[in-house]
Formats: sequence, C-alpha cells, structure tokens
Amino acid sequence: MPRRGENIYKRKDGRWEGRLIRGHHPNGKAIYQYVYGKSYSEAKRKLLDLRSRRNVGADTVNQRVKYKDILNEWLIMSQIRTKESTFSHYTHLSKLHILPFLGEIPIEHLTTKIVEDHILMLLSSGRIDGTGGLSPKTVSDILAIIKASIAYAKNSGKQVTCYLEQITIRKSQVDMRVLNREEEERLRSTLLFDTDFSKLGVLLCLYTGIRIGEVCALKWGNFNFEAGTLSIYETLQRIQNVDDGSKHKTKIVVTTPKSQNSVRIIPLPDSLINILSRFKLSPRAYILTGCDDKFMEPRVLQYKFKKYAIESGVRNINYHALRHTFATRCIELGFDVKTLSEILGHANVNVTLNRYVHSSMELKRTSMPFVFSRQIYCHLAAKCHSIWYFAAFSSSWILHENSDTERRFQWLMKTGR
Repeated sequence: MPRRGENIYKRKDGRWEGRLIRGHHPNGKAIYQYVYGKSYSEAKRKLLDLRSRRNVGADTVNQRVKYKDILNEWLIMSQIRTKESTFSHYTHLSKLHILPFLGEIPIEHLTTKIVEDHILMLLSSGRIDGTGGLSPKTVSDILAIIKASIAYAKNSGKQVTCYLEQITIRKSQVDMRVLNREEEERLRSTLLFDTDFSKLGVLLCLYTGIRIGEVCALKWGNFNFEAGTLSIYETLQRIQNVDDGSKHKTKIVVTTPKSQNSVRIIPLPDSLINILSRFKLSPRAYILTGCDDKFMEPRVLQYKFKKYAIESGVRNINYHALRHTFATRCIELGFDVKTLSEILGHANVNVTLNRYVHSSMELKRTSMPFVFSRQIYCHLAAKCHSIWYFAAFSSSWILHENSDTERRFQWLMKTGR
C-alpha cells in the first residue's frame, strides 16, 4: 500500500514506484508521470526531485501566462461547440466584466480570494453606468465563464491555485406576472379588434406559449393547416456583434431554438386555425410582417405589446408573461404536465413546474371547497351502506345514489352522524 499522501507504491517486481500528476485529459482524467527506485527512500527522493523541477519550470512558464491569455483561448474553444448567440454572450461579459479586472493577473497569482472579491464587487457595484450591482443571474453567468476557463487552464497543465467549486450565487426567485382571467379576456378582445399581423403574433403567443424570438422567426410555411399544427425550429434575436471590424455593435441572427427540446410541433385549436387562415400568405413570408424579406425583431414586438396592454387596461406586464399565463391556464384546465412541458419546449417537467406554473388565488378558492366536500360526501356514503359515486364538474362534486336512501341521507345531514 502507498504511504499516506505520497503516492509511492511497492511493485510486484520488488521495485518502488512513485507517480505525479502532470496534467489532465479533456475528460478530466489524470495523466501521470512515473519514477522508480530500488528502495522506498530512493523512489521518494526521485519524486521530490521531479516535483521540484516541475515547479521551477512551471514558475518560469506561468510568469509569461496571464489570465487574459487563458480566457481568450477558452473563448476560441467555446466558439466551436456553442451557438453564435451563446458565444456572443460569453465574449460580451468577458470584455465588460472580467478582462478589465482580472486579465493582467499572472495565472499562478489568480487566487480563490481574488475571484471571490471580484464576484462580490460585481454584485454590489458592477454596473457599467455606476448605478449599482449586476443581477444575480448575470453574475452567475460571469462566474460560470471564470470557472470554465480555470478548468481549461488546469486541463492544459497550468499550475493554478484557484479553487472555485464552493463559490455559488444565490438567485432570488422573481414572481412572474400572470394575467388573471379578466385581464386575459380584455387583452384578447383588443387583439381580435381590427387584427393585424402584429396582433396575430401576440394572440398566437398567448394561446401556444411560444417565445418572442420564436414568433419573430415564424413564417407561414411553419403552419400545416391540414394537420392543424405549428412547427418551431428557429428563433430570431439581436446579439452583440463580436466582430471588432464591424460598424454596428449588434446584429440580428436567426438560429436554432434555445435547446434541442425547443424544436417541436404544437397542435393548434380549431378556433385559432380559423383566425390564422384569414391571414395566410406565401410560405416564405414572415407572419409578423407579411413580407418575404422583412422581419420584425423582438424589441419592436415588445413595444407593440406594451401598446396593446395599455389599450386593454393591463398594467405592469412584460411579453414573457404571455408564456407563463399560457402554462398556468393549461394546468388549471387539467393538462398533463409532461404534455405541457413538451409544448413549451422544456428539457424536463421540473422547469415547467418550478418556473412556469403559477397557482392563482381564484384556483385556490375553487379547489379548497372541493377537498372539503369530497371528504364529507365520502363519510356520508360510508354511513349509508350503499354504493355512491362521484363525478367532477366545475370543481364541485355531484352526489349520485343507486338505491332508495334519500331519507337516510337527509337524516345524516341533520344529525351530522
């Protein structure tokens, strides 16, 4: 057996073997370098010499390597395996919130404490305009970039003394605004009055739960009117332009949706199909503009939605609330959660339940009497010694009997026995 902490073993051939980690494979598996000796002390001496030579060499090399070099290398590698929008997001956060503060630090001098202090600074006063801290979500994304780049440095054989596994960002749960039934009806009336392409897009989001980028990328060819379905396989968004030679800071891209599960086919109700069919144009035309070569970007549709909401008397609501409203209504109507998750394009049902399903006070009020009534009726039925059965309708239970026990039932109701 090896001596504790020394990684020195006695082999079957009688020799002693010492080993030292010299790097890692891309999958994280350690790569070892070995020394051998006729005795334990000889193997230990050779291992110490090897470790000493490596530390001297690493110090010489690391003095020339700054964290910005590691981060830029990692960004180049991430471009290969991520979507253009994701790579743009990584690059934008790195340029604004990582490189100006940590970029010039030599890799061997970048410690856990330095990263912790930087994260705290971002949370308290990290905004570029000097008006306060960044959101926990943004800081969490920044921390993920730093962690991934440090892991890349370690796997590349760099001597890194930065351990970030225990650093996490606590994200506050933000309650998403969901339209109540009265607000939903007012908004629907506004959208159905003098309906145009923009109103049609908002109405489609309200009753399918698709994302704003997905509806902006929709063309009439995405609809199958015979089958009554809608196919989602693209999303349109404005991203930061990482090309330094470009005149524009941002650009519009049309890419695959958020995840593989977001590529989906959604069945449409007949009433919605009837409305859509009145506007049907060429398969190549965008549904929000009616043109083949002209799209509407998300921020324009958000502006139009705000206008429709004000006309409907609906306040303090953003576009994404339509998606949450759709999910909540589906649960209220008894949708299977797995089915709803697939319609929304979520990777698993936990995302649907934890983020998109909101129980309204209206639903709570109608559900509580249902539980009480069911218990009372079950108790009475057991005392009557007859077969009773129950049917659910409008969140209340209707009592039926198959024998002449009406007088017995009335007596039980009066006595409470």
